[in-house]
Parts: sequence; C-alpha cells; structure tokens
Amino acid sequence: MNRRRTVLATLACLAPALIAASPATAHPHVWVSVEATVIYDKGSIVGLAQKWTFDEMYTTMAIQGLDQNGDGVYDRKELAELAQVNIDGLTEFDYFTFPRLGDAALKIDAPKDYWLEHANGVLSLHVTTPLAQPVLAEAQGFSVAIYDPSYFIAFDLAEKEPVRLSAGAPSGCVATVGVPKQEADVAQQLSDAFNEQLGGPTGAASDPKTATMGDALGLAVTKTIAVSCPRT
Repeated sequence: MNRRRTVLATLACLAPALIAASPATAHPHVWVSVEATVIYDKGSIVGLAQKWTFDEMYTTMAIQGLDQNGDGVYDRKELAELAQVNIDGLTEFDYFTFPRLGDAALKIDAPKDYWLEHANGVLSLHVTTPLAQPVLAEAQGFSVAIYDPSYFIAFDLAEKEPVRLSAGAPSGCVATVGVPKQEADVAQQLSDAFNEQLGGPTGAASDPKTATMGDALGLAVTKTIAVSCPRT
C-alpha cells in the first residue's frame, strides 16, 4: 500500500515546513467533520467514540486501488489495511485528541474498535480513544478538543448532533460546545495576516457579504467539547 496517499499523519508531518515561512500559509489541506460520543461506564467517563468523515478530495486520493474485487464497493475488509496504517501513523500526534480535566492534560490509551467506512462518496474513520484513567462523571472541568495544532488538517464538529453521551451517562449530564478565547484570537491573527498579504482589511468582518477569504480562515477555530454532571 502506498503510504504517501493513505496516511493522514504524513500530511500532518508536512505542516511545520509549510507554515514556517508565514502564518498566512497556515491553512488546511484536508477537512474532517467529527461526531463524538462520550463513553460512560460505572459512573465514570472512560473514553470517546469518534467518527471522522473526510472530504471528497482526500477520499478520492486515499481509496485509489483499494477496490480489490472491482465491484465498485469499498468494504470494511478492503479498507482494513488503510485504517491500520492511519491509526499507526497518528500515534505520534496523540490521534489529534486532547482531553483535559481543568488545566491538566489527560492521557489516552491506544485506540480500539477502529475501522473505515466508505459511504455517499466519502470515507469515515470510526475509532474509540480510551482515557488512560477514568474520570468520575461528577468531576468538574472535563473537556476534549479534537484538532491538528498546525491547522494543516481542519477538524470541525458535525453540524447535526456532533456530540452525544453514551448509555450509562448519569441523569443530568450535558455536553456543550465552545470556542476557547485563545484559539479564537489565534485564528483571527491568521485571518488578518492572510488579508494583509492580499491587501484586504484586517479585523473580523461584521457583514458576511463583505467577508474575505481570510475571514473564512478565522472561522476555522478549535471547538472544545465540555461535559458537566450534577454533583451527587
């Protein structure tokens, strides 16, 4: 299998060299829509079940030559090696999954239950990322962000039902989606740099009709999933 066209992590490795010259060049080359389910077991958060749906261009590149029986269908068996290569390659990037409890970063164990699905013309990676240590459901300040720090791969939460809580979640637990101010500030700086390079205005556009390409980049900020449960 040609790793050059199959490993998302290979694309991420290129990012530092591509963005070193100017922050204005830090724009995504692969787009991923994320759906996430917070997994509960025995009153604790134990991990995250994720579905990453890739853009059509990446999909077209990745599946070339994988339809082994020529039936026009890419089944799970045909995509198994691609799924394994991607998971192996993403290890050094922490699978782009960054859970926290308050200000403390949490570790995740090796992913499990991963497989690729090809439907409606796009690839989707299904993967479960377990926490190294369970977090009590009532613990305050649990959050997780799924993103590429280099912005070479653009992760965004799906428009419809991006976050769910699994069976076993205590009554009253809720998940919310927000944008940390620091991330929003960085994105606006990238947007301003891009606009300035093109001779356009800086600062966030108030009218969508006058928004520039740089303003569009400014919208690609990291969204954090925060989970809270009532204290018992």
